[in-house]
Amino acid sequence: MSSAPSSSPAAARPSSASIWWHAARPNTLPAALAGVIVGLGAGLGVGAPLRVDTAVGCVLVALLLQVLANFANDLSDFRKGADTAERQGPLRVAAAGLVTERQMEAGIALTIAASGVVGLWLAYVGGPVLIALGVLAVVAALAYTGGPWPYGYRGLGEVFVFLFFGVVAVVGTAYLQAGRLEPVFFAASVPVGALTTAILVVNNLRDIPTDREAGKRTIAVMVGERGAQWEWLAFVAAAFVTPVALVAAGRSWAVLAALATLPMAVVLWSRVRGFTERRQLNLVLKGTARLSLAFAVVFAIGLALGSR
Repeated sequence: MSSAPSSSPAAARPSSASIWWHAARPNTLPAALAGVIVGLGAGLGVGAPLRVDTAVGCVLVALLLQVLANFANDLSDFRKGADTAERQGPLRVAAAGLVTERQMEAGIALTIAASGVVGLWLAYVGGPVLIALGVLAVVAALAYTGGPWPYGYRGLGEVFVFLFFGVVAVVGTAYLQAGRLEPVFFAASVPVGALTTAILVVNNLRDIPTDREAGKRTIAVMVGERGAQWEWLAFVAAAFVTPVALVAAGRSWAVLAALATLPMAVVLWSRVRGFTERRQLNLVLKGTARLSLAFAVVFAIGLALGSR
C-alpha cells in the first residue's frame, strides 16, 4: 500500500491488522535486529556461551523499540505537519486518517509496556544499569520528533540512531551474553550504528522538500541533496572499514567475511547518486535495511569464529 485509501465506496478500508502492520513499518525492522545479531556474535567471539533467554529478550526489546520509534514518529510528524500529500514515502497511518491520535497514543503506550516487561527481565539478569538504558531508549524514541525539543528536527537524529541502535544494542546484547564488557563489543557496534544511520539518511534525503517546508531541520535539509548523498556514503564506508581495522588490531581474519556484502552497497550507492524521482529512494531505504541485516549476519559469524 503506497497511498491513502480512496474515498470511493468501492475502496475497502484496510483491516486493523494491516493498518497497524503499516504503522510498524516492517521494512525498518531488519535493522533493529542487526545490533542484537552482532552483539551475539561478539559475545561468542570472546568465549561466552550462548544464553538463549537473554538473546530472545534482546530481540524482542529491539523490535519493540523500533516499532515504538515508528509509532511515535508517525504521530508526531502528523501533528507537526511534516507528513503531507506531497511526501514521497510510504503510507503514514495517522496522516492518512486510518487511526486517530488517541488510538496511536494507545499503541505507543502498549508498546512501551511490552518493552518494559521484557526489559525488566533483562535488567534482572544484567543489573540495574539496563533499566537506565531502557528508560533512555524509550525517551529517545519518543523525543525524536515529539515532545518539547524534538531532536530529529534539529539535525541530531543520526547521533541518537548511531548510539541506541548501534552502540547500546550491540554492547548491551554482548554484555548480557558475556557478563562483562570488552573493547571488541564497542568496535563491533560501529558498523551496525553506521548502517542503521544510513537508513535514516536515505529517509531524510527523500523527504528534504516536505521536511524543509515543515521546519524539520535534518542534516539532509541543512547540507542539501548532494551533501546527504555523501553522508550516506560516509556511513556505509565506515561500516566496511571496521572489519579491516579489527583485523589490523589482531582480530581473526574471519571478520573480513562481512566484505562479501560490499556489492550490495555499490549497487545502492549508484541508486543514491543517480535517482531522478524521490519515490525511487523508497527502494534504496529497503535495500539499505537489507544491507544492514546481511552485513550483521556475516559479520557476527566472523566474530564468533574468531573466538579465542
